[in-house]
Amino acid sequence: MKRKYGLLILVVAVIVFGGRPIMSFAQDRYSELQNFSKILNLVQQYYVEEVDTKKLINGAIKGMLKELDPHTNYMNAEIFKDFETETSGEFGGLGIEISITNGILTIISPIEDTPAWNAGIKPGDKVVAIDGQSTKGFTLVEASALLKGKKGSKIVLSVIREAQEKPLDITIVRGNVKIRSIKPTNLEDGYLYVKITSFIENTSGDLEKALANFKKTNNGKFEGLLIDLRRNPGGLLEQAIKVSDLFIKEGIIVSTIGRDPKNKEVSMASKKAPYANVPIVVLINEFSASASEIVSGALQDNKRAVIVGERSFGKGSVQSVIKLGDGSGLKLTIARYYTPSGVSIQSEGIHPDIEIEDVDAEAFAKAVSKQKGMREKDITGHLKSDKEKLADKKKQDVPSMEKNAVAWWKDIGSKKDADLSEKERLFKADYQAYQAFSYLKAWKTLKNISTK
Repeated sequence: MKRKYGLLILVVAVIVFGGRPIMSFAQDRYSELQNFSKILNLVQQYYVEEVDTKKLINGAIKGMLKELDPHTNYMNAEIFKDFETETSGEFGGLGIEISITNGILTIISPIEDTPAWNAGIKPGDKVVAIDGQSTKGFTLVEASALLKGKKGSKIVLSVIREAQEKPLDITIVRGNVKIRSIKPTNLEDGYLYVKITSFIENTSGDLEKALANFKKTNNGKFEGLLIDLRRNPGGLLEQAIKVSDLFIKEGIIVSTIGRDPKNKEVSMASKKAPYANVPIVVLINEFSASASEIVSGALQDNKRAVIVGERSFGKGSVQSVIKLGDGSGLKLTIARYYTPSGVSIQSEGIHPDIEIEDVDAEAFAKAVSKQKGMREKDITGHLKSDKEKLADKKKQDVPSMEKNAVAWWKDIGSKKDADLSEKERLFKADYQAYQAFSYLKAWKTLKNISTK
């Protein structure tokens, strides 16, 4: 009986470890660790100065994790304690989401109304130094440790920005970062604009309240919803699922697949969806990341929204946070996100159904104000050129918004800022959002296109 049991263990070991007996696997691993132990002992005994063993081991762990992806990081006890507070909606710091892009510390997005946002930090800024210290070779954890500090203290970020020849030194005063993740604006006539700045613990609850309040104040009238996820760096997966669940009646919201494709986790709609029939347009750009992409992909693949703007960032990996015995922590990438149609978000991002380039609203307004008279093409019913016919074919019956935009800007351009409505103030400074709203009003046509 014992011999059969032993044989069974050997067979299992051969299967689990790729055809190698368990003893062979253990010996290979042990020989590699022997080299590490020898080097550690040699450094301890013969290095020119006395060394801190704990520092050496921490450095070895960091070096090991650098061989993986930028989002896998080791956090010492102090850093891990700070990390645990960052999803509560209020914490000390600057209010930025960072990443390592091509080895350079890069701002994915400053969160609105935070110290970094108010100081003028922009998405895409490349941080080459923090308080004069070069960021070359930094991990995300090391950078985060330098960025944090006492409330009221100053920090100087040296950033390289597109179209700037020299680095800009931007001084930021650290403060309590209290995030307001939901910002609604009544667009009148039953339309609502909601800016979601990030996905924190109260995002889905606050969004549901904002939608309910809007519906109540409009006597149940809800013609359409414009969700703005531009510059939203993401946040909690659970919140992304809950936000999507407000609009999707049934089907997949997101899937995660780890090393073994068989171990697939699928998040399904709960079938509650109190706003399953409200027309939705979602606005994204290259700085919409992570949870933003999950929501966009879920609404797009389930035919619940038309996605407009620019292709998103492409951060589609799943991290698990593991607290270690000494209070430190490991943030480990364990899987990839997939949209309901099975497309990986990682490095690819979400492609909008309709691309809308970001145009400087002020420059557009000036161009509009200089327009004089009309050309042949502006006359209703004019004989179209071959180029115009081709453009019309590409639009697939989507109504042209450009003429409407020109007329609208001419109208609000003649008004004083004090006389502008909340809607006009929003769109006067944001051409992309205005175009997205125009598409929302043409929802029926757009939905037909998105389902073809």
